[in-house]
This record gives sequence, C-alpha cells and structure tokens, in this order.
Amino acid sequence: MSRIHEAMQKAAQERAAAPATEIAPFPFDAEPAPERELKTVASASANGAVTETQISTSAAPSPEPLRFEDLQRQCTRSEWRPDPRCTVFSNPALSTLCAEQFRTLRSRLYQLRASQRLGTILITSAVPGEGKTFVAANLAQAIVRQAERRVLIIDADLRSSHLHRMLGAPAAPGLSDYLRGDANELAVTQSGQEGNLWFIPGGTNIANPSELLSNGRLKSLLDHMAPFFDWIILDSPPCLPVMDANVVADLCDGLLFVVKAGSTPAEIAQRARQELGGRNLLGVVLNAVSEKALAYGSYYNHGYGNGRVKEPMKEKSD
Repeated sequence: MSRIHEAMQKAAQERAAAPATEIAPFPFDAEPAPERELKTVASASANGAVTETQISTSAAPSPEPLRFEDLQRQCTRSEWRPDPRCTVFSNPALSTLCAEQFRTLRSRLYQLRASQRLGTILITSAVPGEGKTFVAANLAQAIVRQAERRVLIIDADLRSSHLHRMLGAPAAPGLSDYLRGDANELAVTQSGQEGNLWFIPGGTNIANPSELLSNGRLKSLLDHMAPFFDWIILDSPPCLPVMDANVVADLCDGLLFVVKAGSTPAEIAQRARQELGGRNLLGVVLNAVSEKALAYGSYYNHGYGNGRVKEPMKEKSD
C-alpha cells in the first residue's frame, strides 16, 4: 500500500509542476451540424479516405445571410414555356373576364394588406380537382404584371406536383430536395423569362411529405426568402385527404380557399373550413364559374388536372 501511496504522491507533484492548461467551455449554444453533413462524415470515416470535395457538397446553409444578389446570380435560369391552356395571361384567346377576375383578386389582397401583415399566402381546397394550382399560377402572374412587383411561387403539393407543368418549368430540384437537405435555396429557385416571377418546384418524388414539411426547414426557407419578395404564394395539397395543408398553413400569414362551382358539396367545404381551424382565412375563390352567370353571355371553365379550357361561347341573339 505504501508504494501505491508514494506513486500517487509523485503523480500529484508532477501535475503541480506542469504548466496550467485552460479548457475552453463547450459551446452549448452552437448550432448542431445538419443531419446530412453528419452522415457524410460518418460514411467517410467508415469507408476510408474520401476527397474534400465529397464532404463539402453537403447542403448545409451558408453561415452568411442570403442576399438577393446571390439569388439573381446563382439561381437556376430556365426557359419557361407556360401552358397556354391554363395560364390566362399568356394566351390572349382565353377569356378576358377570367384575367380581370385575377386582377380583382390581386386588388382585394392589397386592400387586406393595408390592415394586417400579409406577405405569405397559402392556396388550398377541400379535395383534389378544384383548381387551386390554376388559381396560384394565375394570381402570381397577375401580381407581377404590376410594375416592380416581385413574386415567389412555391409548389408545396409534394404529393401531386403540377405547378411546373403550368409554368412549363423544370420539376427538380425543388422543395422536397431542400427539405431533405439535398439542395440549398439557390439550387432550388428558378427564374424564367418574366424576371419578377420566381419559382420553386415540388422537386424529387418522396414518400413522407408530412414529415418533411414539418421538419423546420420550410420555415427557414420562408424566413430567408421573405425579404426579397412582395408576395410568396404556396400551392398546397387539399386540406381534407391529408394534413399537409394544415402544417404549411401555420407558416403563412393567410390562406385562400378554392371551391369549384357546381362541384364541391357544401358539407365538404364546411368540413374543410373546420379542419383549417382558426387560421387566417382571407377569402374563398369560386373557380369554374360561367360567365353567363355573371351576365356576360359566355362561358369559361378550367378543368383542373386535365388542362382543358372551354372556348368562349358567342352570345346567342334573341
């Protein structure tokens, strides 16, 4: 026992004679590394050597704040080919009354904006087939036709993305890729011929939209993009079949509810309204209304999902 005691005393004397070393406290407030980055590094350690480039391709957000100049310079620039059958402002042959209704909707939104914070809008419906994507695309185009108005439209319907088809834009990379950490804001944002209209498509098909939409990255995306745009419009899934719309609605300033005239049962629309709870319902957009019902004597209808537009009918003479 005396030898053990002597050894412990000797070790204590050596520690006392050694120069003091300051141990820095652990930075508890530091942000954890993104999950994708941790996986990449772990894989590299298990599989041997890996190039520096492979590790640095992680989609971790840049520590520097995103600037609009960066977005302009590094975003994806595509030659969009809007579908003339369902974008009323790119086809003069379509009903001028329909275009005027979107201008009216635009004006109503600005009136509401005068009395409340309103910049991020969700567009949804009760069930599929009511025209929410049609409304989202044409409302965005109506806004950017005003001078110096900048709009970002996001396809948040990750279960059935169609917005890229209406705009004639690439489908990926997009929102799902950003939410999974596979791409950053610059990689998923597109700018087409219309310089004031920007677009984030749905992206790669995924199996777990609800989990991705609620993982916090969508809020981060909206927070980063909001300072650059007058309006951000999100096309979401219908609110009754799945919970995705409710998740996205919590991140938006208000929502527009699309109902297809003569199609949506009143009890279904009412149930959908209850599902949305106390969220800020800005109004209801009645889609596929006959112009004859508005005393204009012709008919306009957009068939959501099939892309068909009935040509205006000539007014019958008495």
